[in-house]
Amino acid sequence: MRIGRREFIGLVAAGPALARLEVRHAEVETVFDSPGPKPNGLQATAEGLWILDQGDNRAYLVDYASGKTIRKLETDTKAGSGITFDGDALWTASTYSREILKIDPHDGKTLRRVDSPGSGVVAWTTPRRSPLAPPAPAPTNPQPRGSRNATGAHGMEWRDGKLWVAVPPSQRIYRIDPGPFRIEKQFPTAGNRPHGLGWEGRWLWCAESNDNAFYRFDPETGSADAKVQLADTDPLPHGMTIWNGWMWYCDDVGVVCKLRLDT
Repeated sequence: MRIGRREFIGLVAAGPALARLEVRHAEVETVFDSPGPKPNGLQATAEGLWILDQGDNRAYLVDYASGKTIRKLETDTKAGSGITFDGDALWTASTYSREILKIDPHDGKTLRRVDSPGSGVVAWTTPRRSPLAPPAPAPTNPQPRGSRNATGAHGMEWRDGKLWVAVPPSQRIYRIDPGPFRIEKQFPTAGNRPHGLGWEGRWLWCAESNDNAFYRFDPETGSADAKVQLADTDPLPHGMTIWNGWMWYCDDVGVVCKLRLDT
């Protein structure tokens, strides 16, 4: 379950933020089925693992070992894609209302609503599919970019009183002062479909669903120096979080996985 072979590759065409990456390959363990039909956001806490489900808009607090539900909340989130915990309240990414909600972690009531930064229409027309998903329907003409629905925030993390948010339409990661809800810092993501965020010490990891990978960023400079590349047969990463040296992630077909991070 530990990350194995490593290599270094140059990515000159991708710009200075991705000029040189340490590429790692991981063994992934599927730990349990998610309690909801379409898990899309994860947040590790001392009490358990929070899962935000895009299918039923519920937030589930589950046991790490068994996946057993400790608490289940009905939320006002619409097709939620990210969740984090500030020590007192949960924050969720309400994807299709293009909002970020602050909610009570005990009853799910909405405490605050703010507009998501970087909202808009995503760049891709055909997203990468999970290898666990049923066969794709017969190909059809993709919708023109301008005809598709706008979306907002996905992955979220909390650190030192600041909210960090990954947003696919703008392909950027933002650090936000949650009081005035003001953007303090931002930098580009490594790919065009950023999702879950997780802290490993001073490093910020971001899941990239279309790349089937995770990138490690220096949050001060915005540069990426490492990448965990999953196999084509591994579950596709959406939500992600880090706890006690393990990277946890979910595939929105309904499974929760983990892999070991070496430091």
